[in-house]
Amino acid sequence: MIPIYILIIIGIAVGALTGITGSSGVLIVVPALSYLGLSYYYAIGSSLLVDVITTISVIFVYFRHGNVDLKISLILGLGAIIGAQLGSRIALITPERALEAVFTIFTAYMAYVSFKRSKNPKLNIKRIELNKISFIIAVLLSMLIGIVTGVLGASGGIMFIAVMMLLFSIDVKRMIGTATLAMLLSATSGASAYLLAGRTDVLASLVIGIIALISGYYFARLANKMNPAYIYMFLGSVFVITSISEFFKVV
Repeated sequence: MIPIYILIIIGIAVGALTGITGSSGVLIVVPALSYLGLSYYYAIGSSLLVDVITTISVIFVYFRHGNVDLKISLILGLGAIIGAQLGSRIALITPERALEAVFTIFTAYMAYVSFKRSKNPKLNIKRIELNKISFIIAVLLSMLIGIVTGVLGASGGIMFIAVMMLLFSIDVKRMIGTATLAMLLSATSGASAYLLAGRTDVLASLVIGIIALISGYYFARLANKMNPAYIYMFLGSVFVITSISEFFKVV
């Protein structure tokens, strides 16, 4: 039984991460729960359920500030829902050690991407209109994100942002709000698969998720006033810490 105060601390940290950056709480939940004794499969399943709960308040704040594009969110979420079902099935037949190694490499790369974006947070990308071609590309890429969701428990917030950076010229705060809504759809799909497989600590997820739901609301309000460069720097720092901790665990 994990002490309640530890779950509360994890919940506050998850709310800060999701509220400020729009990224999945997987960076905190999976390493924390696995260190506390849960199997990697349970840590992933629990992380996805936490994301489902946490993102609700974050989406509400970004939506109130007009920083959610519903059309793009639904397009990205559509592919992710399909991909997450496939990814969860791949994860459940993959050795835990291999999942941890992939997770470590993934977080290290995303740290590099985040710090790079912090130097140039303003987008200078020619907008691609939401036509048939961009729709197909967005759905295919989001399906890949969904697979990552199912395999690693990462609901794809930062990856959805990457897709939008590639296809659409959108302000970083609007990208975060849009990505968070897409992440909710992706996480719901992945969490349902792990719940049906009986690989989720529901009690831990509920405590972390409810605390993160509250803290995420206030951190999301803060993020809507922050300099975009600081948002990327904060996210990059979290990726670095997570990658280093997972590296030492794997080796």
